[in-house]
Amino acid sequence: MKLTPAFPNLVFEAPVLMLQAPGDASRWYVVEQGVESGAAVKVFANDPNASSTSDFVRFAPGEVTLGKTQEGGLLGFAFHPDYANNGTVFMSYNGHSATSPVGMNSVVTRMKKAASGDILDRATEEVLVSNDGRKIEFDQPADEHKNCHLAFGKDGKLYIGFGDGGEDQGGNNAQDKSGFFAKIIRIDVGPTGPYTIPPDNPWVEQPLGVGELKETWAYGFRNPWRWSFDRQTGDLWLGDVGQDSWEEVDRVTKGGNYGWPITEGSHCVGSATCDKTGLQDPVVEYPHENADLAIIGGFVYRGTKIPSLVGSYVFADVVSGRISRIVYDPVTKAPSIEDIAVAGFTLSAMGEGVDGELYVVDYIGGTLHRIDPLPAGVNPVAEKLSATGCVNKDNPKEASDGMIPYAVNMPLWSDGADKRRWMAVPDGANVQVMPEGDWNFPIGSVLMKQFSLGGKLVETRFFVRHDDGDWAGYSYEWNDDQSDATLLHSLKTKAVGNQTWTFPGRSHCLQCHTDAAGNTLGLENGQLNGNLTYPNTNRISNQLSTLDHIGLLTSPIGDPAVAARYSTLESSDPIDMRARAYLHANCSGCHRPGGGVGGSSMDLRFSTPFASAGVCNGEPALGAFGIAGAKIVAPGAPAKSIISYRMHGTGALHMPPVATHLVHEQGAGLVDAWIQSLTACP
Repeated sequence: MKLTPAFPNLVFEAPVLMLQAPGDASRWYVVEQGVESGAAVKVFANDPNASSTSDFVRFAPGEVTLGKTQEGGLLGFAFHPDYANNGTVFMSYNGHSATSPVGMNSVVTRMKKAASGDILDRATEEVLVSNDGRKIEFDQPADEHKNCHLAFGKDGKLYIGFGDGGEDQGGNNAQDKSGFFAKIIRIDVGPTGPYTIPPDNPWVEQPLGVGELKETWAYGFRNPWRWSFDRQTGDLWLGDVGQDSWEEVDRVTKGGNYGWPITEGSHCVGSATCDKTGLQDPVVEYPHENADLAIIGGFVYRGTKIPSLVGSYVFADVVSGRISRIVYDPVTKAPSIEDIAVAGFTLSAMGEGVDGELYVVDYIGGTLHRIDPLPAGVNPVAEKLSATGCVNKDNPKEASDGMIPYAVNMPLWSDGADKRRWMAVPDGANVQVMPEGDWNFPIGSVLMKQFSLGGKLVETRFFVRHDDGDWAGYSYEWNDDQSDATLLHSLKTKAVGNQTWTFPGRSHCLQCHTDAAGNTLGLENGQLNGNLTYPNTNRISNQLSTLDHIGLLTSPIGDPAVAARYSTLESSDPIDMRARAYLHANCSGCHRPGGGVGGSSMDLRFSTPFASAGVCNGEPALGAFGIAGAKIVAPGAPAKSIISYRMHGTGALHMPPVATHLVHEQGAGLVDAWIQSLTACP
């Protein structure tokens, strides 16, 4: 599958939801969480050439609050099933409260469409209240885990989901049937009047303690970020964001207890064993690896454009941008996860059109994208490396004659592997050098990289620009006798010698090879401005001069001595140049404007002045990890610098995040020495 810009002329502010009104495919509605200009729901025509939006409803600046962790604001929006006739919508958001320890409360309201125009009438807004006078409005104890999604089921009832409130590490909220935290509630509500509790809710006929809710449909969630109903079966599918280790997909059933904080996914929290009696395991789960950190619940695909996807539950991950579906073994019926695409940006939600087609929402860039099938013939990739035409078929260890070798000044860390690199462009085609120094390769270009450990080939990777203009990555695993390598169709991890090696799945490649970074990463002036020994001639020559000389480039580079050049690890360049070059090579693919990292505003490009990089004494977007006084970079204090912490760490929060397991001691030491040398922010 591929992602296609759905409305390329439109940009939104912090969008967190997109949807259409029941039965009306003529318009789209996008929920803007809330920024300095306030929160809003935007409406626009369902036209790929749409160039303007209008406010369906707007909240003034400060009317809703995001909280310190940016998890608040306007989060939920749903149309009444009979909206076409009654004009009623429902919203959930976080407002201000003088009695909350963090100054935040959550509220669910109902509102009516104005008598004229495509706009809601704010004067009609009212908090939902039960027939015995209880409002769905309550204080939040912490800044995190607000959720507040809501949707109508096929049964016509309104389902509302809430996170655990953000302080729930011991089960104080998630395993408690009182209050709204960590639950999916189910109510019967119309365009006017109080809501009632459906008589078939699971605890209607059971005695409950003081404050316990008969509205409860299911509980034991941590932060159920987006859930939906299968429009064909009515099943409720939910993505629950984990804590340190696991993300999960749940199929929510009446009265189910989904385990938090006894379990995270199917795993006991904080101990090897726990009492899982009565707990529901997820349908599938995935670990915090390769930048996967926070699930986004999606939809069961019921569209027509992608027949192979029909009936599959499709979901995504906020940080990695990986988009996946659940597949079932034809014999055992066991579910597993299959990657179908990757977004090179930070996701906040998925959307479903009236026609059943699926979309994804770019939170930082503010754009909307549709999941489309790949064009026919876009993936004609050989199963054996020897058959690709890029290597000598009689000796696949060596590149074919048409492949041009290259090397980079500051390589990406790859768990200590030795690497060799080649490029190829179609006959008669040229590479365009962009103003910022990145190289724009023509359609049909191929990049190839070999990885060796202990003198033995482990993997060969390709990065290919297909006929549709998109790039795609492919990995080949070398066999034990080193005679050939086999194409892998998904992520794989195995032991190589005394270390773990990860072959990235195809969706993982674009996590680093972002559009903002020019896709190809190492192919840029500053990285290629250095000498290389060319094997065919055994001559040593500057790469920029050589590639210019053979006519590869559309315009001459000029004198390499005055062109951009990034430092090498072993050079005698000043420490700031070496450290900044290292961060550029290992981090700036994502950490740059438009790079798509969740919550990050860092710009770690070598060309960006340190004063403008947004790191010196910057507040870490993902928290302090228990470090007192933590900053992204704390001058003179590597131990207080999150960049250092994440480079030295392992597991889910390790940087670089994809297909690495080992700390690069030399690189981390270089960055630490640079931080130590800083006396103040510029």
